[in-house]
Amino acid sequence: MKFLKKYLDLSGKLASYSGKAVAWTAGLLVLVVSYDVITRYFLKNSSVAVQELEWHLFAIMFLLGAAYTLRDDGHVRVDLFYSRFSPKTQAIINLTGTLLFLIPFSIMVIYTSYGFVMNSFAIGEKSPDPGGLPARYILKAVIPVSFILLLIEAFAIVSKSILILANKSEN
Repeated sequence: MKFLKKYLDLSGKLASYSGKAVAWTAGLLVLVVSYDVITRYFLKNSSVAVQELEWHLFAIMFLLGAAYTLRDDGHVRVDLFYSRFSPKTQAIINLTGTLLFLIPFSIMVIYTSYGFVMNSFAIGEKSPDPGGLPARYILKAVIPVSFILLLIEAFAIVSKSILILANKSEN
């Protein structure tokens, strides 16, 4: 049980770091969008690279923010019954859902994205649009990284659920 608590602490710190990275990325996205709006509508000048950077930053925010959001229980769910269940029943639901769905799905995405990312790195993939960003493979590399973070958090949910079921945690 000591190992599970230590794992929860470490995974929580890792999720906090990814959450901070997402917060900085959100701030950067606001600046990039503001720049794009000013140059496009006031200066009548547009850049494909800036527009691509907007969706790249949004994708990074979404992908890296998943583990942090999961840790803080901020994902959207149908909470009609779940919130009324006891902590032990909630732990059983979390454990079952994580073991049956989240962990296998995360492993599948990590496994299937590996070749996708390696191919992108091998060919030095860049934007097909003139004036686009030169290193699209960096964005693609965030996919397996984000699902590795999600997998780490999934094991934290399993650990927390086991602690709750063993009466070693208060909630």
